[in-house]
Amino acid sequence: MKAITPALIALSFAGVAHAQGTMDFSGATTLMGSFKTFAIYAGAVIYFGGLIFAGIRMMSGRFQDAIPGLFGALFGAGVLGWGAGWIGTPARRLQMVPRLTHIS
Repeated sequence: MKAITPALIALSFAGVAHAQGTMDFSGATTLMGSFKTFAIYAGAVIYFGGLIFAGIRMMSGRFQDAIPGLFGALFGAGVLGWGAGWIGTPARRLQMVPRLTHIS
């Protein structure tokens, strides 16, 4: 009985693992679409807010006070571009990767 116990335990776990169902990830696609939309809108708001802040400071002649606004606009552009670019389907991300050909 001592020799057969490990085999019985392994077979019982294999039966349980075989009986598990499938998982549906259709809701995850909708959720990621919402995240992508949020990244686009948030990036645009941050970008234009920083640009307007910097523009007002520059028009008043305080150029050193405009530098944080320009960095805010740069950050907003990064959120807008990279945030929306990272959130997408794997097939779309694979299309953006350049293909390497093997020369033989």
